[in-house]
Amino acid sequence: MNNSNPFKNLKTDIPASIVVFFVAIPLCLGIALASGAPLFSGLIAGIIGGVVVGAISGSQVGVSGPAAGLAAIVLTSIGTLGGFENFLLAVVLGGVIQFLFGVLKAGVIGYYFPSSVIKGMLTGIGIIIILKQIPHFFGYNLTTEGSFAFFQVDGENTFSEIINSFNYISPGATLIALIGMFILLLWSNVLSSKGKIFQLIQGPLVAVVAGIVYFLVVDENSFWGISDNLLVSVPVPEDASSFLAQFRFPNFGVIGNPQIWVTAFTIALVASLETLLCVEATDKIDPLKRVTPTNRELLAQGIGNIFSGLIGGLPVTQVIVRSSANIQSGGKTKMAAIIHGLLLLISVILIPNLLNKIPLSVLASILFIVGYKLAKPALFKEMYLLGWKQFTPFIVTVIGIIFTDLLIGIALGLMVGIVVILIKSFQNSHFLHIEDVSDGKHKIKMTLAEEVTFFNKGAILKELDSLPEESYLELDVRKTRYLDNDIIEILEDFSEKARNRNIQINLISERGTQKNPDSFIQFFQLQPKV
Repeated sequence: MNNSNPFKNLKTDIPASIVVFFVAIPLCLGIALASGAPLFSGLIAGIIGGVVVGAISGSQVGVSGPAAGLAAIVLTSIGTLGGFENFLLAVVLGGVIQFLFGVLKAGVIGYYFPSSVIKGMLTGIGIIIILKQIPHFFGYNLTTEGSFAFFQVDGENTFSEIINSFNYISPGATLIALIGMFILLLWSNVLSSKGKIFQLIQGPLVAVVAGIVYFLVVDENSFWGISDNLLVSVPVPEDASSFLAQFRFPNFGVIGNPQIWVTAFTIALVASLETLLCVEATDKIDPLKRVTPTNRELLAQGIGNIFSGLIGGLPVTQVIVRSSANIQSGGKTKMAAIIHGLLLLISVILIPNLLNKIPLSVLASILFIVGYKLAKPALFKEMYLLGWKQFTPFIVTVIGIIFTDLLIGIALGLMVGIVVILIKSFQNSHFLHIEDVSDGKHKIKMTLAEEVTFFNKGAILKELDSLPEESYLELDVRKTRYLDNDIIEILEDFSEKARNRNIQINLISERGTQKNPDSFIQFFQLQPKV
């Protein structure tokens, strides 16, 4: 696909950007609240992530903004560093470090995460989105929007919060959420194929408008009314000076504080890892299967964090919730991300009062659809049919994300993936073929793999020890390019056992054939390639 003209796909990018905009508003505000930072700082990060990072990034469908995975770090750092302005300096320095990561080409790290773990990450996030939005769907607004951790800052966890929400159901919020869900399903399953107008005007926009109309028409104090605390809460400045007063600036006077640099490096490391994971995941669900240049992405994120920190914003990363919403809504190029950032900027300046009439339960219904598309039940069956070596890291990642948080869940899945690799390495160290010969002896042919390391010791030792007496072993190392010294020592020890058990050994290498070699160590030392 040729993306030389960024305005070529505006007919799909603009509707997608509107959907991402509605998804981003509660997340920007919620993550700021969970981080103990000013609400406006979350909106700044969303604007910078859309406009600045979106313009520089090489990703066509990725969307950046404040990340839930950094909320705990931000909350702790604001306190330990002595204030929000000091923390902003750490954000700026973290952006500089991220930029250096890109210069040093550290983006290659993103390619070393197994596909099963990335799919598990997408599925786990999808389930978490649904679980975390259930209280908002029913009008229980004590849970923090944008928090993806299992254990919440209010002492509750994901499931206890859902149970609590059933005791505080708001009939009005639930009704408009159900109406919003009906509109979304009707739009995606029926109306989207009926004409271009239904493709241009997205279902989420119609659902949000319905929510605003419902709030304005129905008396807030009636049984079916929606109270103010169940609505979006964007800061509303009284005039231009009060709007500008919301911007905060870093305190460069504490740049010599070592703790500032520790926090900066932590932000850079975690933000870079989350970005690279999101890039890998986003590329997988991109219908056009485009590949994002990871080093350029780190450069873009670094510049974004520098800008965000300089004007009072939270750290930014590429985020899968907004990126997947963009893809699901038909976004084709980076213009969708940029326009979503511009919409955030324009709306907080011109229409904050209108935004504050959007019921959170309607936005929950939109996020329900996003979560379901990430965690479709068919994916579980698909991964199961691929076998346990794919399914195990996948399901461990999913469960880990649900019951801990994003990074811990991915780390658990990655560790299981490494164990699976070791098991596969254990199994694939050699090929064994057994056949009977005319004199009654067993002829065993063992062909060693191209690379044989100490991970393979157990498998090879088990096979050698199980050889029957009076047998004939043909050991083929012609394809072997690396043979660990541990394996050579095993063969050396076995040669002595073989003489005692009357086992004949025929060693085949590219140098020829050698029967019952006196010393495997000397033989392989003379082998230039092994």
